[in-house]
Amino acid sequence: MTGTSRGRLVGLDVARCLALLGMVATHVLDERTPAGDLTTAQWLAGGRASALFAVLAGVSLALMTREPLRGRPLARRTLGIAVRALLIGVLGLLLGGLDTGIAIILTYYGVLFVLGLPFTLLGVRSLLPLTVAWVALAPVVSHLVRPHLPERGFDSPTFEQLADPGQLASELLLTGYYPVVPWLAYLLAGLVLGRLDLRDTSLLGGLALGGLSVAVLATQVSRTLVDPAVASENATGMFGTTPADGDWSWLLLVAPHSATPFDLAQTIGSAVLVISLCLLAERLLPRPATAVLAVLFGAGAATLTLYSLHVVMRTEAVWPPEEPSTYGTHVVVLLAIGAALRLLRVRGPLEAAASLPVRVARRAGAPEPHRSGTNR
Repeated sequence: MTGTSRGRLVGLDVARCLALLGMVATHVLDERTPAGDLTTAQWLAGGRASALFAVLAGVSLALMTREPLRGRPLARRTLGIAVRALLIGVLGLLLGGLDTGIAIILTYYGVLFVLGLPFTLLGVRSLLPLTVAWVALAPVVSHLVRPHLPERGFDSPTFEQLADPGQLASELLLTGYYPVVPWLAYLLAGLVLGRLDLRDTSLLGGLALGGLSVAVLATQVSRTLVDPAVASENATGMFGTTPADGDWSWLLLVAPHSATPFDLAQTIGSAVLVISLCLLAERLLPRPATAVLAVLFGAGAATLTLYSLHVVMRTEAVWPPEEPSTYGTHVVVLLAIGAALRLLRVRGPLEAAASLPVRVARRAGAPEPHRSGTNR
């Protein structure tokens, strides 16, 4: 899904693979131990894995739009990316109709791409302060607006909801599990990263330290402001947003899928840390080791296909059983298919289909090759 003129960034594939495995963990493993304590997997991946997925979407969008274009070439590229996003959104509606109990991210993901397109015209100097402002203000706007919107549902968006577009738009933008308006902060953060030189080891080291600092600071400040009992009760997360009950103190909380300013800051910081460390590993390891890394984490180059496969595997009719003990099975299947695709040098089938509009748009804008012996 991502590349540059100097070749594919394996570190981004590693980060995507980690995001995929983290999301699988939150779907399959228990949130709490029999004693009632938060499990290590939930503490580590809850809210962070999907946020990493969204930040990486911003990086991908930045790399796809890195070439400065104007006029018709820009319009063609924008249309190609928008159609790609539409295909991903339709896939999300299809998967949302399966009985899995999973909050499907893909429809939100598609809308996120479309709303992020205007921001691809901005540079880092504009994107960085905009990202900070979005983290601080988007949750406030959401808190003000949500009480006046239709009551949300708790199922993933499906084709049936197209019959009520107002309700569907409300859930996708503000009230759903991955509300696009506050989640646009993740895409903006990814756009900032994608505009930087992701092969500069010094820069990557600074980004890793900065990401860690932001994540720790957001968490610690929240803990000093929030009642420990409330924080503990919400440690396993919410359903995408804080309660729309008029209590502004909810916005001080750090909890998975709460979309508060502190939650957005913490998860963006965590995502920047992971992405930077993965890219650093690629830069610092010798080339043979990087080649091995690319195969082991090849699933990261086919996350759309493998995420969809994982969702299908979570239905009762498809192996394996829906039990926490099957997490290892999911991991082995996804990593094995990812490694095979990498070794065969082929794309995942859904990646190939979703990228087709972008490739068509690129070919349509390419100049015709010069033919020798002809007059011009």
